Amino acid sequence: MLKSIRCLRSTLLILCCLSFIVASLQANDKKTEPTNADEAAAKKAKQEAEINKKFAAWKATLPAKQQAWETVLEENLGGFYLPIYKKQKVAGQKTAWDYVADDPTLPRVLLVGDSVSRGYTQAARNALKGKVNVHRAPANCGPTATGLKKLDVWLGDGNWDLIHFNFGIHDRRTKAEDYEKRLEEIVKRLKQTGAKVVWASSTPIPADWKEGPEMKAKLEEKNAIAAKVMERNGVEIDDLFTFITPHLSEVQNPKDVHFNGKGYDLLGKQVAEYIEGALQEENQK
Repeated sequence: MLKSIRCLRSTLLILCCLSFIVASLQANDKKTEPTNADEAAAKKAKQEAEINKKFAAWKATLPAKQQAWETVLEENLGGFYLPIYKKQKVAGQKTAWDYVADDPTLPRVLLVGDSVSRGYTQAARNALKGKVNVHRAPANCGPTATGLKKLDVWLGDGNWDLIHFNFGIHDRRTKAEDYEKRLEEIVKRLKQTGAKVVWASSTPIPADWKEGPEMKAKLEEKNAIAAKVMERNGVEIDDLFTFITPHLSEVQNPKDVHFNGKGYDLLGKQVAEYIEGALQEENQK
């Protein structure tokens, strides 16, 4: 009987110790993991403040022209893309929006477009290295309505040899007549710079995208409208829609308008080839 009592006491002691250990571990977890939305928001704000501080310190070391470019980005990238950009720069990564120090002996090209365009910017820049100064508009350019408001900012000094531009996926729900009218206005503004203007047709929206199969048809309608606008205005078309369509099964993300790395490499090389050829034609005139 006495032996059983001792065993019971030992068991209870072990259970008490285990309970203490579990409680201690849970207490430590609470110190490191947010337990509610307010704590999560505070943790996120602290992380963003640290990145902003590091970004500001990095920016302060840059030459004046590059600092001015970074300021333009801060004013135009918006609440979604700016934090991503800052985090990438603090980590020392290359991005589509990196400052471009022009080689004055090379032509200057501006890429205007949405996140698909952003995705192929670096590939196009790499393919044209030593041949063309490839810049990017300081924004995810969105729909034509935004283009009309922001073109002056995106064009900067306007000293461009060629402008390669696109609006389409973000205009999928825009009324056809509004899209056509805005696109006409954008083309006229771009041509006022004296640059050669090249339109890039919008890449496909998959039929199984989250917004439904009708978006595929709406995008293709916008491409058809854009083609007519470009023909009327004598603007060449880099037909990215036709170019990438045979490769969609291997390069477009499932149920998404965006592409994997291979897809952006393909698009970037196509854009680079078109730009190089268009510039050569201009030089031969």
